[in-house]
Amino acid sequence: MVEEIPTRKEVPEALTWDLQKIFYSDEEWEIELKHIKEASQNLTQFVGHVGESSRTLQTTYEAILAVNRSLEKVYVYAHQKFDQDTSNQKYAAYNDRVQSLWAEVSAAEAFFEPEVLALPQSTLQEYMDSKSLAQYQHYFDTLLKQKPHILSADQEALLAGASDIFGASEQTFSVFDNADLTFGLVHDDKGREIQLTNGLYSRLLESKDRDVRREAFETLYDSYIRFQNTLASTLSSHIKGHNYLAKVRQYDNARQAAVSRNHIPESVFTTLIDSVHDHLPLLHRFVTLRKKVLQVEDVHSYDLYTPLVKSVDFDVNFEEAKAIVLRALAPLGEDYIKVVKQAFDERWIDVVENKGKRSGAYSGGAYDTVPYILLNWQNNLNNVYTLAHEMGHSVHSYFTRTNQGYHYGDYPIFLAEIASTTNESLLTDYLLSTNDDPNFRAYVLNQYLDGFKGTVFRQTQFAEFEDWLHQTAAAGQALTAETLSDFYMALNQKYYGADLFPDEEIAYEWSRIPHFYYDYYVYQYATGEAAATTLAEGILESDQAEAYKQFLKSGSSKYPLDVMKVAGVDMSQKDYLNQAFNIFEQRLNELERLLLQ
Repeated sequence: MVEEIPTRKEVPEALTWDLQKIFYSDEEWEIELKHIKEASQNLTQFVGHVGESSRTLQTTYEAILAVNRSLEKVYVYAHQKFDQDTSNQKYAAYNDRVQSLWAEVSAAEAFFEPEVLALPQSTLQEYMDSKSLAQYQHYFDTLLKQKPHILSADQEALLAGASDIFGASEQTFSVFDNADLTFGLVHDDKGREIQLTNGLYSRLLESKDRDVRREAFETLYDSYIRFQNTLASTLSSHIKGHNYLAKVRQYDNARQAAVSRNHIPESVFTTLIDSVHDHLPLLHRFVTLRKKVLQVEDVHSYDLYTPLVKSVDFDVNFEEAKAIVLRALAPLGEDYIKVVKQAFDERWIDVVENKGKRSGAYSGGAYDTVPYILLNWQNNLNNVYTLAHEMGHSVHSYFTRTNQGYHYGDYPIFLAEIASTTNESLLTDYLLSTNDDPNFRAYVLNQYLDGFKGTVFRQTQFAEFEDWLHQTAAAGQALTAETLSDFYMALNQKYYGADLFPDEEIAYEWSRIPHFYYDYYVYQYATGEAAATTLAEGILESDQAEAYKQFLKSGSSKYPLDVMKVAGVDMSQKDYLNQAFNIFEQRLNELERLLLQ
């Protein structure tokens, strides 16, 4: 029998999040929305007066903070009401209304930072010396670092007006890839002819049937190859836009412009590339293991994702998963576990799938709400990992918000995935330390190694290709489909080694990766995974849990690298990367023993 997905009303209340913690009723939400509109309109009284005195500077900044703080709260309520049932038109409208209000507020407060940056630095520092403004010193220091790259008001207005133009190539690729591009028919594991899609492609590459994998691979790339010149032109235009903006803002290059937005030195990027190069023999060994286990003459690109270990029977319901997560995270201490229990006991989590509910999982919330978690629970090991991952985000948010004022009550993207991935690493260690079954251990090890491969090695490969794109375009060389494919093929072979067959299709992988339009974003996946692996080992082996929790409490009160140093990881050096690769090697050693004995 087919199990029916429940409607929202049929889901037991205990398995839903409690949004009445934010607003008791929709009427309260409406009142707060009206208040925010009025407060944002009142910001006009400060225009042109920001720098008159330390008092006006403080009053203006705190008025803006108050508006944003309330805005985040109404946003979370509307957004999560909509996500729990996207077919509910009332909350779809709420979500649209708050998105429009966000744009209004952004416009109303846009005067502030240009007026601050127009002040002489000596004047601003004099204001900072007053006791009342000292708490905001790091924020203004951060703002002042941008000053050499801020243009005149007229020039900034021109660039702002052209933002849609600079984003046109990304938008064109997105529409083409998600709406216009179609693929041919393929066969699934049961021999049925089906229409290939991007979502289905990932599942077919995990098939045990090599013919199924090969057909999906060749069919998908046939479509991208037919449009290679168009896609090369789209990507080239986007890269030129990055280079142009970096030049007019007086950065040395696009990479410097991108990483400086998060106040990350370029050395973090280059250190990552160098360290991954040093450890590519480990990835080559992993490919060789795949060759031996699959018993194939050559490993093709379509062989890289099929599991090496049969799935384990790990049917685990949500209550059982909660107990596993509590035990896995116990090394973080009683204060950490107390927050996790709050999340379980006080309905922070929307657990099960219902009709109309947003797919996937996330941790959300605002400074004045609990850090909610959305799940679509299935009784399997992957969902236990998802619970641990999202709990990492939520406890990070909780510790930040309860230890920092609103102005530092969030954390940058560079740090965001570290806390969640650290929890995954702790869960992996717990599962391995409490289970001796060879097949179960092999399954967990394979899952870990595949994740590390995809996040550290693969994302670094993407980052290196992205850097080459910008440097090549900046040097005045054409980014044609041929030059892109030739370089990508060579880079792919460098990463995966001699046991990977050079399928001609993989040379065109660049044409289907949306991350190449994100502007030096992907390297943060790799640095975050490596840092989390290192942190988890420090928590388990060196009693670094207290230092780690200080990181969780820091928010944006320091620059990201300084926050990580609080946790005991210096991301400007190779040590954290070397340590992560050592753990990868240890686990690869064990998987080799288990699968080849």
